[in-house]
Order: sequence, then structure tokens, then C-alpha cells
Amino acid sequence: MKPNEEKEIIVIGHKNPDTDSICSAIAYANLKTKLTGKPYTPKRAGEISKETAFALSYFGAESPEFLANVRTRVSDMEIKQVPAVDGKISIKQAYSMMKEYDASTLCITGEDGSPEGLITISNIAASDMDVYDNRIVSKAKTPYENIVKVLEAKVICGDTSGTFDRGRVTIAANTPEMMVDYVAENDMVVIGNRFESQFFSVEIGASCIILCTNAEPNETIIERAKNRGCIILSSPYDSYTVARLINQSMPIDFFMTAHHILSFSLDDYTDDVKEVMAKERHRYFPVLDEHRRYIGQISKRSFLATEKKQVILVDHNEKNQAVDGVESADILEIIDHHRLGGLESINPVFFRNQPLGCTATIVYQLYQENGVEIDRQTAGLLCSAILSDTLMFRSPTCTQVDKQAAEALAQIAQIDIPTYAQEMFEAGSDLSSRSIEEIFYQDYKTFSTAGVSFGVGQITSVSDAGLRQLIPALKELMKEKISHDPSTMLFFLLTNIIEESSIVLCCGVQAEEILRQSNHIDQIPDDGLLLPGMVSRKKQFVPSIIATLQQ
Repeated sequence: MKPNEEKEIIVIGHKNPDTDSICSAIAYANLKTKLTGKPYTPKRAGEISKETAFALSYFGAESPEFLANVRTRVSDMEIKQVPAVDGKISIKQAYSMMKEYDASTLCITGEDGSPEGLITISNIAASDMDVYDNRIVSKAKTPYENIVKVLEAKVICGDTSGTFDRGRVTIAANTPEMMVDYVAENDMVVIGNRFESQFFSVEIGASCIILCTNAEPNETIIERAKNRGCIILSSPYDSYTVARLINQSMPIDFFMTAHHILSFSLDDYTDDVKEVMAKERHRYFPVLDEHRRYIGQISKRSFLATEKKQVILVDHNEKNQAVDGVESADILEIIDHHRLGGLESINPVFFRNQPLGCTATIVYQLYQENGVEIDRQTAGLLCSAILSDTLMFRSPTCTQVDKQAAEALAQIAQIDIPTYAQEMFEAGSDLSSRSIEEIFYQDYKTFSTAGVSFGVGQITSVSDAGLRQLIPALKELMKEKISHDPSTMLFFLLTNIIEESSIVLCCGVQAEEILRQSNHIDQIPDDGLLLPGMVSRKKQFVPSIIATLQQ
């Protein structure tokens, strides 16, 4: 994460989210943003149902973005902002940048921003310490502009836009007569203010002459050089310093590491990155954006400043219902109306849990308590959540507080509760486009007690015939699930909103026995157990199963 960038705080409901989970997340994120000015963002941990989609569409609200997990990623780390460099810059310039940015590695990129290589302080040290022959500068295809900058030279004549890519670097320390033996065509000659040596170098075809200590050639030398295409530079440094600095003008792409460059993307998980880094000797690694363009660097020390994802959980407080990776996140708050599920956190959290029919009712109370006005869209979403969770006040979980909240919100949202609820439930009852597995997991939660875990799915509809035609396929799917995990128990409630009853299917070790004991019956019919008055998983079905297991 970039310095001073405001960290996003995620508000999210449970997996396989229902209307309450989605709408409460949206409304509470909106409230927190208004109260604090910080970026609170609603997310979802699963696919939305048709009922929820209807509510969102009706009130013009966007579906929250899907979030698979809240494990920390590279984007949560402090990314060192070291600029990318061109492969043709000089070693001297690269070293200056390393000092300026307190970096030991620079990333060389192409025109599209993608990495082409890395240059490290070790590469630069090796370039200075290794013994090279006098053709190394041309082998490196050194740009003349690098030479001009490094030597702080004045261009007397010639085109310096090209590269020195042929010949040797020689120092004209002897008389012109002796220069014949070691100066040749295309060479770069380091020379003093000696007319004869300058003239000979130009005539023999040197590609470049470097004059030391600000020496100036006469007009004859300049004209001859122009005619032969010879570049003449004048540097303020002496011949020893010039000879030493020329090597520092070589382009870094000659020394860079260009193969097997290890880089990471912003979406990579930090625990995976840490494992890879542990096997490498490099100190810094480039970070790339979604377009594979370089944006900065991370190191092993970057993990010290890694910030956990900050999350607020709504409509649940059990780990097995929470978004994956929640154990590695920083939980700030929990807003819920379910039983305590044993979710643990390292730091103290604001935990508001009330025995109400819907989390949205609690969110409505928080708006009221903080004096924040509720707009029509927010009111419509909160009202939809309450009507959904309480089955339009039919569920035994519904309280007078829920009903009063829904009625107040309906006025702001400008809806008639019976008419709107009927439309919403009918939209949710349309299962024609859903696979049997999607239906099974649409509203599925897992529970554990007394060392036993079990899953309970539920679907609601206004059509009894529509529910019953699902039974054969659901039974086959549950048998398949149990074959992969024989140790668990599965239950599924097909709830008729109009008749206020549920057909219960069961599968797994002791599931039928537990269902019989909890309902005091001798046999479970093949097409499921019809339980009149059973509409609430939370307040009716799950407590009876848990009580039986604990006995």
C-alpha cells in the first residue's frame, strides 16, 4: 500500500449470503462512512439470490463486489516507490539513483512498463572491480550521451546521439610516432592538448576524441574531425579520471539480470510471497500491476509493515460461516442477531448482538442513535432485509421492534409492505434458471456443537408445488455430498411462506435419528418430514437439533 493512502475497511456478511447479509452490509458501510469519513466498502462472500437481486434492482443499488477471502496481499504491504529506469542509462546514473532512493536494486523496463531486467548494487560493484579489456565500452554499446554526462564534457563537434559500438578505448600518452602501434580506426582516444596527437587520431579514423582538462582543439582539428565524422569532447577531468569514469558511462542493460526475474503482483498473497522469498538471496523484488507494469519493490523487511485487512462482520459471528481467511484479518466490529458462534479475535472488538429477527433492524437502530438521516434507497434495502428474514413478520424470530422498524422504513422507501413483499418472495421463488447445487447452497450454513458438525440449507417459496418438485434432486445431491464426507450430517428445509411450514430432508450418519428425536416421531417419510409452523432455521430448527445432540 502506498504511504498516506487511506486503508479500505470491508463490511461483509456470511457465505451464501441472504438478503439481510447483503443489505445490512451496504447500509452499515454507508453509515460508517458518513460518521467517520473513512472508506468503508460493502462486499459479499458469495453469490446473491434472486430475491436479493430483486431488492437491489428495485431500489437502484449495485451488488457489492465479490470477495473470496481476506488474506493479506502484496497490495496490503508497504511498496517501496523506486522509479523504473531505462536500460541505456549509465552505471554512474544508476548508482546515483540508488543512493537517492536508498535502494539496492533498480528495475529496467520497456516502453510498455514491463520489466526487462534488474540491476543491483552488486552488479555495479562487479562492473567496477572486474578486469575488462579495452573493448568493453564498445561491447556494451555505450551511448555517447552517457559519456558526455559522466565526463561532464562539452561537445566540440560531432553527433552524440549514437553509440560507441566499435573500437577500443586508448590513452594517447606517447608521441604520434608510437601511437601507430596502438591507435586504430574507430577507437576512442583520450588525449591532452597536443596538436600532433589530436591530428593523428583524427586522420587514422578515430570515432571519438576526448580532450582532458578542458583542452580546446584549434580550427584545423575541428574541421578535419567534422569532415571525417569524428566526435570531439572536452572534459574538465584529467586523463586518469577520464579513463576511470568512462567505464561508469556503460549502459546498465549490459550488466543487468535479464533472465528468471522473480516478480510479484498486487493480488499475490503475502504468505505465498514469504515462502518464495525465503528461497531467494535477492533483497528486493519488483511488484507489477494488473497489466504487468512495474510499480515498485518489496523486500523481506516489507512484511514488518504489512497491515491486515480490516473487516466488519454483519449477520454472523461464526468462523465457518465467515469469508475465508478471516482468522488472519483484523476484525473491528460484529453486528449480528444470531447465537454466539465462538469467533475469536486478537484485539477487542465492538460487538453488538441483539435477539431480533434481523440484523437490518440493528443497523436501523444505529442510524437512529447516531442521528443520521436514512435515504429512500437505504430504507428500501433495510426494509427488504427485515421482510425477508422475518418472512413478512410470520417467523417466530420476528419481534415488535422488527415490525416497527420495517413499517418506518417502508414509509421512507415509499412501498406498501404486503404488495412489495409478495413481489420479492415471488422473485426469490423463481428457481428455473438455477442448478440443484446452486439451490442447495443458496442459503446454507454449517454449525457445530458437542464435537459434531452439521450443515443446514434452506429455501423459501410461495409455491408448494414448486418446492415439492425439488425433493428428488435434492435427496440425490445430499447423498452425493455425504459420500464424499461420511462424517457429517446434512439437513435441508423447504419452507412455504404462505402456509408457514417446512419440509425437512436429512442425510448422513445419525441425521435421521437426530431429526426423529428432536421432533419426537418414529419415522421420517421418504419425501421428507413436514413440520407445520417451522419457518425459522435460526430460532426453531437449529436449536432443536443442537439440544438433541447435547443430550
